[in-house]
Amino acid sequence: MLNTIIFDLDGTLLPLDMDQFMHIYFKEMGIAFQDMIEPKRLVDNVWKATDVMISNTEYRTNEEVFMEKFQTLIEGNLDTYIQRFNEFYDEGFLRTKSAVSYMPLIVEAVELLKQKGYQTVLATNPMFPRKAIIHRLNWAGFKEEDFSYITCYENNHYCKPQIQFYQEVLDEAGRKAEECMMVGNDVEEDLVAGKLGMQTYLITNHMIKRTEEDICCTYQGTYEDFLKFAQEVKPVK
Repeated sequence: MLNTIIFDLDGTLLPLDMDQFMHIYFKEMGIAFQDMIEPKRLVDNVWKATDVMISNTEYRTNEEVFMEKFQTLIEGNLDTYIQRFNEFYDEGFLRTKSAVSYMPLIVEAVELLKQKGYQTVLATNPMFPRKAIIHRLNWAGFKEEDFSYITCYENNHYCKPQIQFYQEVLDEAGRKAEECMMVGNDVEEDLVAGKLGMQTYLITNHMIKRTEEDICCTYQGTYEDFLKFAQEVKPVK
């Protein structure tokens, strides 16, 4: 029986202009580190370490994998970089808020599902530290306590679209796949949860589809459609 709804963040709970977001993100990061490293080199290093993190399938935290690779690309002390990253996510990173928007329909839907007894989980791709995820969650109109479990790169060991990511979410949430529905906007990264036996709901307003393969999901629709789904779904017994 369905009792848990698992949500993606960017493009799902939080509508955003990804190109604008990434432009501001790396511009501000370059400014934050400009006394330590040339901005273009910094961006290149971050992407290289991120690629290694995304492709990792070993049971190691994403933070560990990222920093291990990042350390091989820089000169200087890694701890100094880590401290600067921590400062950046409470300072320059906040300017990326101008690239996001608020969607009241999805906020209403989540609240309604919670009232009906559904466990709600945030399964954003854990490529960011928890503080950056909480900032974006707040921008979307949610509080940390709205979700029983939140993925982040300090704690999770895999990234989307690795199927191990979704198994880890299930394990941490204490749920079986048949009890859960994954809600997201990315065909390749979010709908892969269906391979474990989860129901899937594709939000189409900001849909990302990278291939010509057919879309395979349980449901799909707009924010309006998902709110209607939340209104009509039966409460958890």
